[in-house]
Amino acid sequence: MEDYWLVRPRAGRILWGVFAAILAATVLAELLIERHAHFGIDGIFAFNAWYGFGGCIVLIVFSKALGAMLKRTDTFYDG
Repeated sequence: MEDYWLVRPRAGRILWGVFAAILAATVLAELLIERHAHFGIDGIFAFNAWYGFGGCIVLIVFSKALGAMLKRTDTFYDG
């Protein structure tokens, strides 16, 4: 039986390339539209991309800190 196409190593590289191209296209498309800044900072180039990236970083750091606080020892549930 043939492997599913997503488990092949080449498929991962292709998907990363496609996702990077889509991200670059959406950031470059911002050059073609007129932005209307409501708060000042949202008028800078690629603000939405940076805001989303920063939000992901905050979520990762928060989840790592929460995991460290909630972590139990290996023998915690031993009676």
